[in-house]
Amino acid sequence: MEQPSAPPATPVPLQERLVALDLMRGIGVLGILLANVTAFAHVDLAYYWPGALPDGGNVADRWIWLAQFVAVDGKFRGLFTLLFGAGLLLFVERAEKRMAGHARAVRLQVRRLALLALIGLVHFGLLFHGDILFTYACGGLGALFFLRLPAERLLAIGLIWALLGAGLQAMAFLAPALAETGHQPAATGVAEYFAAFWQEQVDEAAAQAVVMAQGSYADVLRYRLAEQAGLLVFYVQLAFYETIPLILIGMALFRSGSFAGNTAADSNALVSRKAAGVLVAAGLAGNLAAGLWVMGQGFSPYVTQFAFFGLGPLANIPLLLGGAILLAEWAARPREGWLAERLTLAGRMALSNYVGISLVMMLVFQGWAGGLFGTMHRAELLLVVLLGWALMFGFSRIWLARFRQGPLEWLWRCGTYGRIFANRLPG
Repeated sequence: MEQPSAPPATPVPLQERLVALDLMRGIGVLGILLANVTAFAHVDLAYYWPGALPDGGNVADRWIWLAQFVAVDGKFRGLFTLLFGAGLLLFVERAEKRMAGHARAVRLQVRRLALLALIGLVHFGLLFHGDILFTYACGGLGALFFLRLPAERLLAIGLIWALLGAGLQAMAFLAPALAETGHQPAATGVAEYFAAFWQEQVDEAAAQAVVMAQGSYADVLRYRLAEQAGLLVFYVQLAFYETIPLILIGMALFRSGSFAGNTAADSNALVSRKAAGVLVAAGLAGNLAAGLWVMGQGFSPYVTQFAFFGLGPLANIPLLLGGAILLAEWAARPREGWLAERLTLAGRMALSNYVGISLVMMLVFQGWAGGLFGTMHRAELLLVVLLGWALMFGFSRIWLARFRQGPLEWLWRCGTYGRIFANRLPG
């Protein structure tokens, strides 16, 4: 007897998109630019250490560093990771219903993640070495093993994993920070070793600055291949320590209904609104305490590293969990106005905006183009961020008035399903 064929793989219709998630993605992609602008404009060392800014940084640089450390750095990447987890689970659940099979839906998601990894590698190689798409793809593949777990178990595993991962990262930076502050007596030669190791980082930053500020585009590509390709190994490690657990937490919030904004009314919600507020306050307080400690230590190098890569990620976990729940509840409310509309449009094409803004920042800063690399303080960079936001708002509105999806979203969709879809809107 002939068996009925399985329904074909088809994407979700535009009218079934979750507007609240798009609005949150819009906030996330704008926030990521705010976090990354220093990495576009300066050597890697300046991303977390104000001493690498022009003239060793000024007073405004230090206070803006504190503000960003408390409320920006790692937060928007984390928010985007939670949303990526929600989107991953949403994609599989909808694909299961349309294709009548969990295995087929998972295979489709694997193809989708493989394509995202490819986009990330191209973005890394040609535009920006601070890519997060490759890390998301690696983390998403790992998270697929947890798809069928209930929300409570997803949350528990994600939180425990995230805390352990952040704790291990903190331990990696603890010893030099203790030695630098005098809290741990240094054995013979240890202080000299740490000083020499830091000088190596300063020398590497100086070499990077020469290429980025004076080299051609070909010079930048050669430098990235020769000196920065090893970052891809770090991004795989980051996927294990941070991305997978945050994806699991995002999946848990979506499965529980928290990302539908129902935490105030749903007695089964994983985290209540009141508890979410407490988590946000605790996370902000932890970040503020760590940031003030760094300022009190005069931004000594290893103390700054320990806070930025160790204490900050630990404090970010409660902040992200509570903040995502409160933000989701806010985003789910019916709202009008140009800002909500523009944020939603920016979120609908977050992938195109994320990669596109890397192209713009490259043209603004690198020496062969705009030539501003290494010249601007953090306050001046905020003006560049505003320009980037305006471009994302304008581009998203103009493009989506004519097309169903952003250009990269459309390519990603076509590659996932293996056929070309019409993208231009009628009329």
